[in-house]
Amino acid sequence: WFGSTDPHRPYEEGSGGSSGIDADRIQVPPFLPDADSVRADIADYYFEVERFDREVGELLEELERRGELGNTVLVITSDNGMPFPRAKANLYDAGVRVPLIAWWPGHFPGERRIDDFVSLTDLAPTFLELAGQDVPSEMTGRSLVDLLTNSAEEWPTREFILAGKERHVPCQDAPESGGTPMRAIRTRDFLYIYNFAPDRWPAGTPDYENAFIPGSWYGDVDNGPTKEYMVDHRDEETVRPLYRLAFEKRPARELYDLTVDPWQMENLAEDPDYQDTRDELHLILMEELRNSEDPRVIGEEVPFDSYPYFGGTPLAPTYEGGRQ
Repeated sequence: WFGSTDPHRPYEEGSGGSSGIDADRIQVPPFLPDADSVRADIADYYFEVERFDREVGELLEELERRGELGNTVLVITSDNGMPFPRAKANLYDAGVRVPLIAWWPGHFPGERRIDDFVSLTDLAPTFLELAGQDVPSEMTGRSLVDLLTNSAEEWPTREFILAGKERHVPCQDAPESGGTPMRAIRTRDFLYIYNFAPDRWPAGTPDYENAFIPGSWYGDVDNGPTKEYMVDHRDEETVRPLYRLAFEKRPARELYDLTVDPWQMENLAEDPDYQDTRDELHLILMEELRNSEDPRVIGEEVPFDSYPYFGGTPLAPTYEGGRQ
């Protein structure tokens, strides 16, 4: 088991550029402003991704030295998307979609890129089947062994995948200790998100003086140059709409047409042309949540908001011109 801190923040500013990454060649996601400091921040992120790759290479060399490489199933993945505004701690693709590599020499045919829905809940039943054990019926994931060992054409394609978020950091206005509960269904053409508490701040309160954790400043977004740039320039014409998407409150229902809006920036939930799609996806999502006995849906007591919290939180910066 190898749990790297790369590419988690904080980053050494300028590390990407000094490593040879050309910030001018970076394709800035359209939900972020195209500014020099943002490009440099993404370059620093890419540098840590590359460093993680090198660390994995060292581990493979060690497994080979011990004679265990051919007896090891290698799985590489991540816990969330890039730690930037409107990515990590959100249910958009930039927050939910993560890398996944599976490798077992002599057992998994290589040189394949499989385009299908996979959930990280699938890993546990996969490992159990590889170990010759039965998969408990209560597991909601499904084993990927057939997909990994056979051709992609033999895999029964999923029609959708589900995602959810509860509390990442208790960073709402005091005395609210909860997070931003939301659930999503992602098909090939649409993303539908239901926000159970649209009155809460999706990125955490902007009022750090009144935050549940004193000093918590947009606590669901890791501190960094991109976050600071978007907040400091939020009144500028080109930044304002991106700031609103990342930091301001959202309606209960969000619907995105991925065929024309792959970055999920235009909410069509109230568009008359999309209401049938919205209602259909809402029904499917709620049925899936009821089947899994999600307490947000079946009316039972919801414990998520009151769990003890032992982690840290992004605090208001003290740099010149900052908010303290």
